[in-house]
Amino acid sequence: MANNSITAAYESLPKLLKVILQIFLGGLIGGIYRIVRFFETKNLVTLVVGILVLVTGIGNLIVWIVDLITEIFSNKITVLAA
Repeated sequence: MANNSITAAYESLPKLLKVILQIFLGGLIGGIYRIVRFFETKNLVTLVVGILVLVTGIGNLIVWIVDLITEIFSNKITVLAA
């Protein structure tokens, strides 16, 4: 991963700010993060999950909760964002 990538810029934000962003905009951030991550890693699963998060309500809710938990405990989005 390049040091000047968009996902690296998000990951370098303070933990408190990322948790607050996840609480209010988690579903949107999760989907966009995974789509951008696809262009950095070329992992097709990441792209598919990113698109599904943005277009499905239940997927959005599930990923929002999972991303919030991973932000709190590991300080980055990790699940299906390889």
